[in-house]
Amino acid sequence: MRIAFALAIMAAPLAACDVEQTEEGELPEVEVEEGNMPEFDVDTADVDVGTTEETVTVPDIDVSTEEQQVEVPTIDVDPADASEE
Repeated sequence: MRIAFALAIMAAPLAACDVEQTEEGELPEVEVEEGNMPEFDVDTADVDVGTTEETVTVPDIDVSTEEQQVEVPTIDVDPADASEE
């Protein structure tokens, strides 16, 4: 839930903007010459992955929950008006 709240906080400024392009852009002209990619000879390790059954000690936890009234943050965004120029 904290991640969703953080994403909402980061996305809020994007929804509050009115963006209009004021000038056309253009990519630069570049010249590319033929090159040579390097070659590699790689010897890798032989890795075997599998499973085995083991006995381990694990905790046994019982959790109870209850509802409580808490104060949570709110966001009120007034988006930019595109008609105001």
